[in-house]
Amino acid sequence: MTGLSLLILTTAGLGWIYLTLTRNIDTFNEAGLSDKRPGATGGGENVLVIGSDGRVNGNDALGGGSKDDIGRSDTAFLLHVYADRRHALAVSIPRDALVTIPPCRLPDGSWTQARINTMFNAAYSVGQTARGNPACTQNTVEQLTGLRVDHTVVVDFKGFAQMTEAVGGVPVCVPQDVYQKDLSPGRATRGRLLLRKGEQTLSGKRALDYVRIRHGIGDGSDIGRIKRQQAFVAGLIKKVKSVGLTPANLLPLAEAAIKSLTVDSGLGTADKLISFAMSLKNIDLHNTKFVTVPWRYHRDRVALVHPDADELWAALKADRPIDAEKTGGAGPERRAPTGPPSTEPTVSGHRIAVAVYNATTASGLASTAARSLTLYGFAVAGTGSVARRDQTTTVIQYASALRLEAEQVARLFPGAQLQPVNGRGITVVLGQSYAASALPAVLPHTPVTSNTRSADDAPCSELSYG
Repeated sequence: MTGLSLLILTTAGLGWIYLTLTRNIDTFNEAGLSDKRPGATGGGENVLVIGSDGRVNGNDALGGGSKDDIGRSDTAFLLHVYADRRHALAVSIPRDALVTIPPCRLPDGSWTQARINTMFNAAYSVGQTARGNPACTQNTVEQLTGLRVDHTVVVDFKGFAQMTEAVGGVPVCVPQDVYQKDLSPGRATRGRLLLRKGEQTLSGKRALDYVRIRHGIGDGSDIGRIKRQQAFVAGLIKKVKSVGLTPANLLPLAEAAIKSLTVDSGLGTADKLISFAMSLKNIDLHNTKFVTVPWRYHRDRVALVHPDADELWAALKADRPIDAEKTGGAGPERRAPTGPPSTEPTVSGHRIAVAVYNATTASGLASTAARSLTLYGFAVAGTGSVARRDQTTTVIQYASALRLEAEQVARLFPGAQLQPVNGRGITVVLGQSYAASALPAVLPHTPVTSNTRSADDAPCSELSYG
């Protein structure tokens, strides 16, 4: 949702902008930062960007709810700026990811106990305040990644909407008509049409609705929403660079960006913020990348996949690209694979959402299959178990219009039966034939780089709606 908002200021080093910025910068209380923080990353710099759904300062008019609601983190990513200042990687962290939230400082000065196996976005809500708790989220990210967060930036609804208006809107892909009920599932009726299907340019509240919507597009998952947010952020950066960097264009954009930000003290003055922004001026669109930390479904939540996630954090700590070929060579080149030719099936899960259910007594089978599917680009709509646990053969159920997509799924489940059914979507019901399969042993080890997005990609490129 937030859109690498610091990059909006990349060319705003003109002196005339200084006074405008100075009077609008808010900082958060850093007394809650841990005293056991990781050491600095060698050469590179890490910026935690949080999209807040707090309703204070007029944001309730855009996001609904009460201005006294507890502030939550609607989205978050860790931006790693490489030491060469020519490459950057934004890693999205799912709000539903199960993590350990370390002790956090409450408004009264006391500290909480660590919370194990808790949703990531709960960290921002510690303290039960309307403004939220950025320090707790920063502590959680540092503990999760082992990386020192050099700066933290929080962006709210109102400022985000104003930024999109300042650039004249951002091109997006909308896969289906979207109604009020899709944005607010508790509504009794469908409500009015918010977004029409197709490619279009959105700004203001319509842009905010698009990046916030979860239940009305694809499988309704946060993972699908992250993919759309990454595409939107990329489009916002591209639009900023294309509108023309004249004073007339820069001033409203800079004002909108600054009004939306709450930052750490290291960025809390205009000269500090401009200095940091100017240090990013040589990062072009192709070298601005987006990924999601390796994940899998865990019941109705998200679990991070290890050691894949650990390898990602280690690469950033060493200031290495996750894939030199994909990130433009900022660091050591990737070695060519050795060994015999691959016997992996050629499968594309692009824009295909699949639900997975275990019909055997084997524990964790649905999660194993879900990971297999995500490695090939499928979006997993959910996992679980069925009541009967004695099924022999894996069955792939599909709506009649999705026959070709179901055949792609079947290539990962040798011997599975294809079964057309009334309804929507594709469901894999796992039998003992899958439990005995050796397929997971030959899965490709590219859970991150296979889903890398560049800021110069087209709006619909590599965009999963599931």
